[in-house]
Amino acid sequence: MAVIGAGSWGTTVAAIISEHAPTTLWGRDPALIDEITTRHENSHYLAGIELPASLRATTELDAACTGAGVVVMAVPSHGYRAVLEVAAPLIAGDVPVVSLAKGIERGTLLRMTEVTLDVLTGHDPARVAVLTGPNLAREVAEGQPAASVIACADEHTARDLQQLCMSRSFRVYTNPDVVGCEVAGAMKNVIAIAAGTAAGLGYGDNTQAALITRGLAEVARLGVALGGEPMTFAGLAGLGDLVATCTSPKSRNRSVGFELGRGRSLDEIVEQSTMVAEGVRSTAALLELATRHQPLLLVLDNLHWAADPTVLMLHHITRSDRAIAALVVGRGAGGVATALRPRIKISGTVWWIGLALAVNLAMAETVGFVTASTVMFWLTARAFDDRHPIRDVVFAVVMAVGAYLLFGRLLQLPLPAGPLEGHL
Repeated sequence: MAVIGAGSWGTTVAAIISEHAPTTLWGRDPALIDEITTRHENSHYLAGIELPASLRATTELDAACTGAGVVVMAVPSHGYRAVLEVAAPLIAGDVPVVSLAKGIERGTLLRMTEVTLDVLTGHDPARVAVLTGPNLAREVAEGQPAASVIACADEHTARDLQQLCMSRSFRVYTNPDVVGCEVAGAMKNVIAIAAGTAAGLGYGDNTQAALITRGLAEVARLGVALGGEPMTFAGLAGLGDLVATCTSPKSRNRSVGFELGRGRSLDEIVEQSTMVAEGVRSTAALLELATRHQPLLLVLDNLHWAADPTVLMLHHITRSDRAIAALVVGRGAGGVATALRPRIKISGTVWWIGLALAVNLAMAETVGFVTASTVMFWLTARAFDDRHPIRDVVFAVVMAVGAYLLFGRLLQLPLPAGPLEGHL
C-alpha cells in the first residue's frame, strides 16, 4: 500500500493501514522521511506520537507506488494534480485510488476524485474513492475514538477500503455518494474560517451555533445542486466534519479565521503556518461553483478577501428582515474594527435620488410621477441586493410611491391627478 503525502493526516492514515498490510509513506523532505524510518516519529506534524515500526517511508515516488495494491493521496488540493501526474505511470488502471484532500482545484473547479480521473486516463471510476469526516489527525493518531466515511461508487471496493482503514478506535462507514462527501469536505473548511473569525472577534457560542447551523444549510444546498444526496450532509461527512472543524482549536481552518479576527493579516498567518488550511485556497473556487449552480449561499458568498488583504468582509452572519449584519475586520495599523450596518449602497442611493428629482422637475405631472417611481424602483433594487427579488419588488414599489409623495410635499413637486392628492 502506498500513502502519498507525509503530513499529519497522511502519516496517521499510513500508520493505521500499516497494521493491516505492508505500507510505504512518501514525502518530499529527506530529513522527515529519515526520522520516520529510524525513530518512528513525525516530529514536524505529530510530535510525541510513536509510529508503527512496520511503516516504511521514502522520498522516491516509484518506490512507493510500484506494485501498490492501493494508492492513498494525502496531498493538499493545490498540489494534488502535480504529484499524481508524476505517479500516474506507476498506477495500474484497476488499483483503488483514495483521496484524503478536502478542497476544490482552482481553475478547473474539479473535486479531487475528478482530478484523479482526469490525470489517470482510462482508470476505472468505480475504483476511485474519498476518505472524509471529522478527522482531526492528532486525536486519531493518539487512538481517541473517532469515525469517518469511505465514499466510493462501487460497494465491493468501498468494503475493502473500509477494512483497510479501520483500527480499534477508528471506525469507518461506507457511502456511495462521492459528490456529496467531497463537497461537504471542501465547504466545511470555508465555514470554519468564518466561525474562527467570529470567535477571534470575541463573539460567543450563540454566534458559533448560528454560523454552524446556517453553514450546514449552505453546504447541503451546494452539494445537492452538484448532485449530492441530501442525507449525506446530516452524517459524518457533513454535520460531523463541520462541527469538529468549526469548534476545535486543532482545526487549521478555524485557527486561520481566529487569527484573522484577532487582527493578523492573512499573508502573515499563512506564511507562519506549518500546515495547509484548505479553506483559504478553496474559497474562490467554491464561490465560482456556487455562481454557476446558483444556490443561495450567504455565508460563503460574503466571506471574501478584498484586493487589499487587510480587509475581510463577513456579511450575513445574522439578518433581521432588511437589516444585514456585517463584520468588518480591519487588520493592520487600525487594528480590529467591527460594525453592524444595513447593506445599502449609499453613494448609489444619493445618485439615483438626485436623478429622480431632476427628471421629475423636468417632466409633466403624470409622466413625472411614472418616471420618478420607475427610477426609485431601480434605486431600491440596487440598494437592497439580497437575492429576494419578489420581496424587493414589493418593497421597492412601496418605497417608490412613498418617496415621491414625501419629496412632493417637501419640494412642491407636481402630483398626478387622482386619489393620491388626498394624501398630501
